[in-house]
Amino acid sequence: MSTTRHHINRQRRRKALGDPASPARPAGDVLTEPAADRAGEPGRKPVRERARKPGEEAPGESGGEGTPQARRASGGPRPRRAAPLVVLCVLTLLLGGFAGWAHSRAGELRGDPARANTALTDLARTSEIKGATAEAVAALFSYDHAAPDAFDKARKTFLTGKAVAQHRTLFGGVLEQAARQKMVITTTVTDSAVERIDGDRARVLVYADQSSVATAGAKKGAKPRDQGVYAGAMLAVDVLRRDGRWLVENIDTFGR
Repeated sequence: MSTTRHHINRQRRRKALGDPASPARPAGDVLTEPAADRAGEPGRKPVRERARKPGEEAPGESGGEGTPQARRASGGPRPRRAAPLVVLCVLTLLLGGFAGWAHSRAGELRGDPARANTALTDLARTSEIKGATAEAVAALFSYDHAAPDAFDKARKTFLTGKAVAQHRTLFGGVLEQAARQKMVITTTVTDSAVERIDGDRARVLVYADQSSVATAGAKKGAKPRDQGVYAGAMLAVDVLRRDGRWLVENIDTFGR
């Protein structure tokens, strides 16, 4: 190690005195002694480091003008993050507004009576109501003086609510005349249409043919002198399903 140090010192002295025998080195190189020589390890060669120019930073040093630290220190422009946040807020407001509108619209549709009417969509139930109504109207508006119990049974079987009083009013004067003239009143439903179905309630428009024949004074086996009266009738009935049967709860004769 001492020989190497003497050699280095001799080279430096020759260079300082301008000795031409001393080999020239690049201006930017500085011969440094390796750490191993200082620690007493033989056989290690000197390491040459490039001398830095004035103002030049060593590798690994930070704080340059283009680094994020320098931009933060100088108050320069920062990465833009506001635009995505604004877009997200706008989308949130739009989606929230649409959800509120959809909920309100759904409530309106559920509350619309036309939407609740299943007369056109539930064909099986519509057919059931039409059949039950035709049977009830035919029994309630037919009378045979020879079997008055059938008429009373029909009233007890098919009427409920205010329809009981309505039916009694309609036939109040007819029954007395029918019993005296021994009349036979026959009602046949020719057509019907379910106007509305709302759960266990429905409204049905009924078309019927009605005939009445008086048999009083006719001899046994002979044709009655009264050939009968035939007329068409139209009415609307409100029916209610109870205990598996459809009952008439309102009779509307349209002012007749």
